[in-house]
Amino acid sequence: PIHRAIEAGDAETGVTIMQMDEGLDTGDMLLVERLPIRHAGPGADTTATLHDRLAALGGRMVVEALELAACGGLRATPQPGEGITYAHKIEKAESLLDWRQSAPVLDQRVRAFDPFPGASSLLQGEMIKIWASRPEPEKGAAAAPAGTILQADADGLAVQCGSGVLWPTLLQRAGGKRLPVADFLRGMPSLQAGMVFGG
Repeated sequence: PIHRAIEAGDAETGVTIMQMDEGLDTGDMLLVERLPIRHAGPGADTTATLHDRLAALGGRMVVEALELAACGGLRATPQPGEGITYAHKIEKAESLLDWRQSAPVLDQRVRAFDPFPGASSLLQGEMIKIWASRPEPEKGAAAAPAGTILQADADGLAVQCGSGVLWPTLLQRAGGKRLPVADFLRGMPSLQAGMVFGG
């Protein structure tokens, strides 16, 4: 669910301590705490960072639940019948970016797929992974097809999306390591504006 919450652009997630019963995740709720998902700026959540934040919250809540249970202070609340969704397991095939989507949606997918499976796109027959990005929803060239590289220079790498522009900031070539965009571009001097991701 962590991947899917980031991918969907959810504002928050959280941890529930629940009473087990015969169903799958159907027992009464004993403790519930919400956690905002950071979607913007340098501290934007990836699956890895959100996992760690939720793990810390869950650890604290387990201790609290045990203390409340010892003194009879736990109160069971039935789960709501509405608003329930199933989070499908992430498949490796989902890692391919569809540049026809908007820049914010693509940025959510990049963050959701870090550390696994990693968002990726073909560029001149080579699979490139994108580990971090910055969306600019209001920018772009209306005439450029989705996936077109608009800029590849000292100021960064800009890619046209279905709407807006995505600026990949951390990339990786096959067999290489994750590199900040400036280092990535120095190591791939053939990459230039006009090339198209996804083909």
